[in-house]
Amino acid sequence: MTGRIRVLIVDDHAILREGVRALLQLQPDLEVVGEAADGRAALAEVERLDPDVVLMDIAMPGLGGIEAALELKKLGRRARVLILSQYEDREYVRRLLKAGVAGYVLKKSAGAELANAIRAAHRGGLVLAPEVARAAMEEGAGAGPGAADPYESLTDREKQVLKLVAEGLSNKEVADVLGISVKTAMTHREHMMEKLGVHNRTELVRFAIRRGVIRVDG
Repeated sequence: MTGRIRVLIVDDHAILREGVRALLQLQPDLEVVGEAADGRAALAEVERLDPDVVLMDIAMPGLGGIEAALELKKLGRRARVLILSQYEDREYVRRLLKAGVAGYVLKKSAGAELANAIRAAHRGGLVLAPEVARAAMEEGAGAGPGAADPYESLTDREKQVLKLVAEGLSNKEVADVLGISVKTAMTHREHMMEKLGVHNRTELVRFAIRRGVIRVDG
């Protein structure tokens, strides 16, 4: 069948990728063209496969879903990013909408619901699961005017560096994940910490946890 919607599945759990692939293969107008286990691999696969929709998890090692979405936006890729996550936190929703994703659906979604979300994202719509839409509305209602948000003063690259440093990556490891030089990674790190007003890794990790940049489970 020609004209099928080409989908790339990005999740660090192989069993979930296989399950989603099996669900989508039942839809005659959808075609899974590839898979990736993290954000960095996703960027390479988008470059190689040019999918219509990237179905992406948030919480992945290295370059996570939000950071990969920021990178795709910066690179000007046409692929629409649809987040598939088990989390419905307001902080994640707010940051992802700012990153320009096409939608946010939950992993508990049924097969038909997920397929419809992919179709809607491909058409250019904004797709939000009901629980996520409520969280987004609450965030909008609770946002008071005036107070400057230090996180929003960061560039997209600095937001990526924040997540990686908070996860414990060294400057060299950050550089490797982002495909930049160690010197550039160090510069981004210095600027990011200065903007946030944090002076060491402990303060940075606390900020990242508080803002939902990284998650501590259990």
